[in-house]
Parts: sequence; structure tokens; C-alpha cells
Amino acid sequence: MLSEDDIRKVAELARLNLSEQEVSELRPQLSKLIDYVAVLEEVDTDGVEPMVHAIEQTNVFREDIRCAPLPREDALANAPKTDGKYFLVPQIIEH
Repeated sequence: MLSEDDIRKVAELARLNLSEQEVSELRPQLSKLIDYVAVLEEVDTDGVEPMVHAIEQTNVFREDIRCAPLPREDALANAPKTDGKYFLVPQIIEH
């Protein structure tokens, strides 16, 4: 079982400001988590290759296909402001 000082130290490292009541409430919860990790450490993983993901991942992106660009009028059609050639946006950098 973790001590309340252990909980305070973890809270300090995580930059959490816990009340005494929260420290008391978290103590058994965090102790259960640490006990569970201890159970996981007993699992025999010899011969198991490390994985990035628990399931096989494949690339779902499609090949880039070159096609005709969107006509300028269509691209600007829903713009709030335009000069007919470019999007007009509010100036955010002063000269």
C-alpha cells in the first residue's frame, strides 16, 4: 500500500494540488493500480516481439492521383470575402 507521502510526491511531480481528502481517496486507488502492474510483470513475454500497436496496422491512404484543379470561381464561391482572384482575410501582422 502506498503511503500518503508517496501520493503527495506523485502529485507534486504531476504538478497537482491535492487536498488532504483527495490524497486519502487516491491512496487505495493508486495502490490497486500498482498491484495490477505487479500482476502484469508476472506475465511471461519471452519470445514476444515488441509491437507499436496491439493489432496489425496498415496504411489506409490512397495513392495520390493527379487530376484537374478546382476552377478558381468554384474555390472562391463560398469565401466570405474575395477580390475575384484571391481570398481576402483580416490583416493580423502590421507592416
